[in-house]
Amino acid sequence: MIEKIWFHHHPIRFLLWPLLWPLSLLFKLISRSRRSAFKAGNKQSYKAPVPVIVVGNITAGGNGKTPVVIWLVETLQSLGYKPGVVSRGYGAKAPSYPLLVESTTSTAHCGDEPKLIYQRTKAPVAVDPVRSNAVKALLQQEVDIVVTDDGLQHYALERDIELAVVDGVRRFGNECLLPLGPLREPVSRLKEVDFTITNGGTAQPGEISMILKPGLAVNLVTGEKSDVSTLSNIVAWAGIGHPPRFFNTLRELGAEPIVTHGFADHQDFDASQLFELAERGDNVLMTEKDAVKCAEIAKDNWWYLPVSASISQQNEQHIVETIKEVMEQYGSPSA
Repeated sequence: MIEKIWFHHHPIRFLLWPLLWPLSLLFKLISRSRRSAFKAGNKQSYKAPVPVIVVGNITAGGNGKTPVVIWLVETLQSLGYKPGVVSRGYGAKAPSYPLLVESTTSTAHCGDEPKLIYQRTKAPVAVDPVRSNAVKALLQQEVDIVVTDDGLQHYALERDIELAVVDGVRRFGNECLLPLGPLREPVSRLKEVDFTITNGGTAQPGEISMILKPGLAVNLVTGEKSDVSTLSNIVAWAGIGHPPRFFNTLRELGAEPIVTHGFADHQDFDASQLFELAERGDNVLMTEKDAVKCAEIAKDNWWYLPVSASISQQNEQHIVETIKEVMEQYGSPSA
């Protein structure tokens, strides 16, 4: 129902408007006041001794932010830099903070996105609800640049470059602030970021177009790879911000799932429920983010579909040149 109110103008919004509009106005006043306090220096913020790049968004829900983080980290690594990644570890609870993610770290402790980023990039990943503490932990790993996974609204951490990711299909829905709409900040906030990256759909003037390119399906048990169109009787599930995007991708690749099931983003899976779903088909296909949570219980017919962000060489070069300029300001040589 929230999805319908925010993005599809469901008639029930007229009934909920008197309740949600005052809450949305209150959210706006609080968020604006909070940001103004940081900008005026009335609230303390942390300035890292290395450049900080924020990859975030202004809407609630999935926009394709994590693939952009992975793309950015891999790009920086290819240039000879040593990036580290900061995350608050949404939906997880670690025994202590800051937590440095390792191959044996449970997603229950670090969260699914930090684990996925670590597995794909092998870059140092630090998790802490207080992002400045995570940055300090990364500095001990001798990183020379920090990428924050989300945190556009986390003004307690100063940043040098901001990348905002936009869902190019759903855009900003009804353009109202939470809880009446999906916005964390007004659309006008995008005028202040360095780059707006549009995932799918049609990029507007001034935006950078990005698409998610799927790879071959990977078996969670054997590591075997296969074209998804060759998998029969697929049960597909997705625990991401917008599950229909994943199911549509499968259909575009020639796979027609016989069962689709969407979970809430970052949801802890119930193994018995997954096994029950899996029994309804011959193969299971999930997102890579789901796979990091299912690895220990996976059966030999469970697969995941990795996706990678794809940005034009011209736009990539524009982003890279901006990063190099910031690195030089910190006294770090261009790679």
